[in-house]
Amino acid sequence: MPLIGTPSAVGLARTLVEARIRNWNYFDIIDNALLVASELVTNAVRQTPHQEIRLQLSRDGHGIVIAVWDADYALPQTKPTKELTLEDLDLSAEAFDDNGGYGLHIVQALSSKCGVTGDPAGGKWVWSRIRT
Repeated sequence: MPLIGTPSAVGLARTLVEARIRNWNYFDIIDNALLVASELVTNAVRQTPHQEIRLQLSRDGHGIVIAVWDADYALPQTKPTKELTLEDLDLSAEAFDDNGGYGLHIVQALSSKCGVTGDPAGGKWVWSRIRT
C-alpha cells in the first residue's frame, strides 16, 4: 500500500493493519501489530518526509509480516538500551521530540524476528514477523 510520508500516514497504516488482521481473525496480536506498524511507519516518515513510503502486510504459516519501505538507504539506528526514569526525560517544549529513538527496541521485543532488507530497485524494507 503506497502512503505519503506525513504524520497522518501512521494513523492510516494502523487503520489498514487493524482491518486486515481482524479479517484474518488474529485478534490476539492486534495490539502488538498496531504498535509495530506505528513504529515502522513513523521511522519511514522521519527518514523520507513527504515522499512515498510503502506498507506491506502478509501472512503465512508462521504468522504475519509487517514491512515498510522507504527510499533512504541509511539503515535504522537504535539508541543504546538503558533503564529510563522520568528524570532522564527532558520535557521542555524545545526538547520534547528528542526523547524518542527507542521504537526499534519495541519492534524487536514484539517480533519473533525482524530486520532490514535492501531493495534492488532502491531504498530498503524494514520488517517484523509476529507469530500468530
